[in-house]
Amino acid sequence: MADIKQVLVPDIGNYKDVSVIEVMVKAGDAISAEDTLLTLETDKAAMDVPSPYTGVVKEMKIKVGDKVSQGSLILLLENATATKPSAVPAPAATAPAAPAASKAESAKPAAPVASTMAMPVASGRKAHASPAIRRFARELGVDVGSVKGSGEKGRVTRDDVQSFVKAALAQPRGAAGGSGLQVLEMPAVDFAKFGPIETRPLSRIKKISGANLHRNWVSIPHVTQFDEADISEMEAFRKQLGEEYAKKGVKITPLAFLVKAAVAALQQYPEFNASLDAGGENLVLKQYFHIGVAVDTPDGLMVPVLRDADKKGLVQIAKELGDLGVRAREKKITAADMQGGCFTISSLGGIGGTAFTPIINAPEVAILGVSRSSMKPVYQDGQFVPRLMLPLSLSYDHRVIDGAAAARFTTYLAQVLSDIRRLAL
Repeated sequence: MADIKQVLVPDIGNYKDVSVIEVMVKAGDAISAEDTLLTLETDKAAMDVPSPYTGVVKEMKIKVGDKVSQGSLILLLENATATKPSAVPAPAATAPAAPAASKAESAKPAAPVASTMAMPVASGRKAHASPAIRRFARELGVDVGSVKGSGEKGRVTRDDVQSFVKAALAQPRGAAGGSGLQVLEMPAVDFAKFGPIETRPLSRIKKISGANLHRNWVSIPHVTQFDEADISEMEAFRKQLGEEYAKKGVKITPLAFLVKAAVAALQQYPEFNASLDAGGENLVLKQYFHIGVAVDTPDGLMVPVLRDADKKGLVQIAKELGDLGVRAREKKITAADMQGGCFTISSLGGIGGTAFTPIINAPEVAILGVSRSSMKPVYQDGQFVPRLMLPLSLSYDHRVIDGAAAARFTTYLAQVLSDIRRLAL
């Protein structure tokens, strides 16, 4: 004859007639010692009641909504194996951060973890859920605050978490914000409580570029490689050209040399002149060289594209860069002027700074940041000599480019800039 044991409500302190808000097991379930049987709710906290035995549930004696006290009969357990009596149930506020899954839970089919689904990171919403359900949600990588509860008083149940997972799996790849990444909403703060304020609307350009920058930053694994280029000879030659072409109305800026040098580096390292396809499984190598150039305008940052830079000389590049800058600041740039870029240059040299980490302009895989040049002592031929050094900051998509390739790219770029004769090669 099977051994039948009664499972009773353990010591729950001085509480009496406590509400049963969730029942985790049913007749016929095989359970292990310490598996959660039910959740009780007092006026101060929710608490889980674990099983003191291993066995098979023969008959349930309580249901959701019942009132219980210490000693109330929960269920009858068949073929029970005794273990150490469970301690007082833990309230939700003191539940462990991430305990291991119980044997009963781990024996059930597990849903894919959050990394394979478009799961939100956190909703910021306070959820009503028992410690066991919170643990179950954590094991699946689900933010319980994002799950709508169907239980009493809106409480989140196990079925609610499972339904949430199924719904996430049913979404097409790339749903929920494109990359499956979401972040906490910004808190609504009444700043006027702390002092006088002025409200100024963002420009249309900043609203558009801000959304794109945010997407690019959270969806692309950025790494930035820093380097310096000795541009002493380049700058001397630039000034010489500048004097010559100033009479013709052409301004020869360092940016023209940077564009030409960037093209040479892209030709040497084609993976930088590429994009991932929509599925993220193939690299699209481009046979053209369209260079985006960040332009600071009163309304915000714009990135017009200089097309076919590989087919143009320094003077023509300088002319077209000047034209793009003027049209950008006069709001005459069209959408077509800002499409098709392969690689972007963001130069802050005219303002200042020593280095920065530019955000990749997707679907490109790299962007070059340029800071202000300065005279530095460089050790050459056994002595220190003053050289004009240009800081370079190359941010790259680590899914496509590794650190060694990035270092080679900036090294080659610095060599080209330091010896402008290489631009003729």
